Amino acid sequence: MTSPTPVIFIHGLWLHATSWTPWTELFGQEGYAASAPGWPGDPDTVQDARDNPESIADHGIDDVVEHYTAIIRKLDTAPILIGHSFGGMIAQKLLGQDLAAAAVAIDAAQIKGVLPLPLSALRATLPVFKNPANKHRAVSLTAEQFRFAFGNAIPEAESDALYERWTIPAPGKPLFEAAAANFNPHSPAKVDTANALRGPLLLMTGGKDHTVPEAVTRATLKQYRHSDAVTDITDFPGKGHSLTIDAGWREVAESALTWLRRQSL
Repeated sequence: MTSPTPVIFIHGLWLHATSWTPWTELFGQEGYAASAPGWPGDPDTVQDARDNPESIADHGIDDVVEHYTAIIRKLDTAPILIGHSFGGMIAQKLLGQDLAAAAVAIDAAQIKGVLPLPLSALRATLPVFKNPANKHRAVSLTAEQFRFAFGNAIPEAESDALYERWTIPAPGKPLFEAAAANFNPHSPAKVDTANALRGPLLLMTGGKDHTVPEAVTRATLKQYRHSDAVTDITDFPGKGHSLTIDAGWREVAESALTWLRRQSL
């Protein structure tokens, strides 16, 4: 009897790992061994994370990649990675390093080489960038800031409820690293997009996303043009950055499942 394929869910900034719970339950029902380990320093609960922001602070992209690499190396089988926002960037880095069987990157943060920087993305991240000292801090969003960055495509009441349920402080360091990526030849936001032997990659984009607008995801797709490995894109025109946690999450999850089955995974 073969063991179930592991699926690791990787959260992005401002959301706790437990926000993946509906996804891990669905993928478990579909026969996968699903888990959602947090970033380094993440406390076990949303409330603990809010109470202890210093444990989250000052973790950069390389720290997070090393953290998930250590988790992957304990597995008997290369996992499927599903990441949202900065988790989508991390998933792409690990896939490019041949540490995953496949990856789904949902509204993934900008990788090195991606040039578009829409105004909405600047506004969504302004709470971090307005103070250079935030590079070494964990920064929280207000409910209003969350509505702009995540909840703009859903009712205000739903956005506020998601904010109360899932949001945690986020380290500022990854955002500063991504912002400087195109000026740093050794940027931690660099992904091996030319790897032709890696597993398949699916990019997903929400057409109303303020934080990672569709233009960013389509520019990311172009970065993979020199690789013969499978690189697909799926768009959800009416969805924003909350697409993994809001009432429409299942449509996104089932789209990922359908794609994975097409890849015989």
